[in-house]
Amino acid sequence: MSVPVIRAEGIGKRYQLGQQERYHTLRDSLSRAFTLPFRRGAAAARETSGEGRHGADGFWALRDISFDIHAGDVVGIIGRNGAGKSTLLKVLSRITEPTTGRAELRGRVGSLLEVGTGFHPELTGRENIFLNGAIIGMRRAEIMKTFDAIVEFAEVESFIDTPVKRFSSGMYLRLAFAVAAHLNPEILLVDEVLAVGDASFQKKCLGKMTEVASAGRTVIFVSHNLGVVANLCTRGLLLGGGTVIADCSAQEAINKYITLGSDDGGQTSWSEADAPCTENVRLRAVRVVSKGRVTGEVSIDEPFDVVVDFETLKPGLELSSCLHLTHPISGDILSTVNLPSASLGRDEWHGRPQPKGLFRSRCTFPANFLNEGRFGFNVVFISRAAYIEFWRHDVLHINTYDEGGMRKEWGQGWIGVVRPRMAWRTEFLGDGTAVPDVTAVSAIA
Repeated sequence: MSVPVIRAEGIGKRYQLGQQERYHTLRDSLSRAFTLPFRRGAAAARETSGEGRHGADGFWALRDISFDIHAGDVVGIIGRNGAGKSTLLKVLSRITEPTTGRAELRGRVGSLLEVGTGFHPELTGRENIFLNGAIIGMRRAEIMKTFDAIVEFAEVESFIDTPVKRFSSGMYLRLAFAVAAHLNPEILLVDEVLAVGDASFQKKCLGKMTEVASAGRTVIFVSHNLGVVANLCTRGLLLGGGTVIADCSAQEAINKYITLGSDDGGQTSWSEADAPCTENVRLRAVRVVSKGRVTGEVSIDEPFDVVVDFETLKPGLELSSCLHLTHPISGDILSTVNLPSASLGRDEWHGRPQPKGLFRSRCTFPANFLNEGRFGFNVVFISRAAYIEFWRHDVLHINTYDEGGMRKEWGQGWIGVVRPRMAWRTEFLGDGTAVPDVTAVSAIA
């Protein structure tokens, strides 16, 4: 098996709570270097003694992180805020030293952890390009070969000889990413910083990262954008509380992250005092009902109802109930409102003044509509004047699963968030000498 380009062994990082930063002298630095093995041993002893993540005088941002990453791997690191993602990248980038354990990296490392990381504000864009190249060990001739491509990608041709302290945050970011991606590092470390850019720039950056990964270089990407992680990464590290919760395929890691700590059993309800409300309406409960019972696990082969209990607080209101179906990667999937339908009939209370009191709206989702996955619901109430009276995000989540019916038809995974059974008809059109036009075929159908 090939030697990993990144090896993390028992990495832990402990910060002192309330510690005052101070400048260090050369003597301090030499002393710290000499005592580092002893300090790491003491930290390890504190860790094994059972001290929690929040010790009496410190905080463990990372605990016992171990993994191997090989050349060409594209790894997405995901987790909630405070999970330790950015701290891990700083350790791998040698920006901060671990309290325990060690990290070995083989190859030139390019990193983009914050806007303008590694830039000197007084130097021009041109000078910073050469400075960054020199830092990762490139020769001047190597930098010159990619200089024009960097400037073109960053779209800062007119400002390349301007000190970067006068750059806007967008210009700073474009140049920083262009430098990190074009100076041919064997290992590229990228934090959530891409979220700062506009949509077109993010698309451009993701295309470049895909290009870097396809060239056999190693990419570690930290992001809260699960769609990007799913599309870009082949492997996922899920962090929580400073430890590795899962090390698996990117999609498996995303699925575990989505379900982490979010088991609501198919229903969410509130007491009258705690219920979310406006001056006109109060939301009391939202439930998913399948096969005659409330559940958070729904078979894609079965229809299910989303039941919304709400209370009107004034007489004479004309509220329409609305649901938004959402997906953690794909975002908004659909919205549905209790408007009358020629084929499905009319909701009894649509367009009618409602008395003060408790109401129950029920929306039926058909069988064989959703794909396997995890979905959420937003609840919205709209007034007669098309004014949004109430909006509550993520009131409920469900997991949909395949009991086996559709897997018999196609054993592989189905793409997308919906996979309805559509009406299909295939006809033989003859030997090909005379093909009827499409309107004639449609008429036959």
